[in-house]
Amino acid sequence: MKTALLALALVVLVPFAVTADDTLASFNGGIAVSTPLIAVTVTGVEPNISVTPVLNIVCGVSPGGVPWRIRNLHAVVETSGHITVEGRGLLLAGGSPTLPALNVIGTNGRQMVKAELFCNTSPSACGTAHTSGLVSLEADGDFKIDDTLSPSVPPTCTKPVLLITNGAPRWFAAGIPKK
Repeated sequence: MKTALLALALVVLVPFAVTADDTLASFNGGIAVSTPLIAVTVTGVEPNISVTPVLNIVCGVSPGGVPWRIRNLHAVVETSGHITVEGRGLLLAGGSPTLPALNVIGTNGRQMVKAELFCNTSPSACGTAHTSGLVSLEADGDFKIDDTLSPSVPPTCTKPVLLITNGAPRWFAAGIPKK
């Protein structure tokens, strides 16, 4: 009888141990690159105004050259380094007079994208980029990444940052960490 109860307990409990959460980081929602911030400097008695664009550089990665938008983003990174990302509607939201090929708002800019995960970030350091392979954006800006990050991810990931970048790399969207 005790053997039967032990066997029953193992049958019931072992699957829960095997399916224990092995999530390193997860993201629900995304923020896309917007126009560069502008720093205005006024000097002297007579106004001498200089306007300088300030790029939103995240973990050493510069933003895409024009505004982008993203409708939705979900990503899960496992402790094994396996990553799944599903993005919806990553499209151009603005154009550029110096880059006429990118003036078609609502297109995908013919981009290929990848995921870059930064762990153990602080205001002074982002750590190593753990990167997936490139995938093509669909015409409507949708994409799926199902890959293993390289190099190997650390056993813990405090303050994770997930960027969707191209091969340059320039970032187009950032994941919102799931609490």
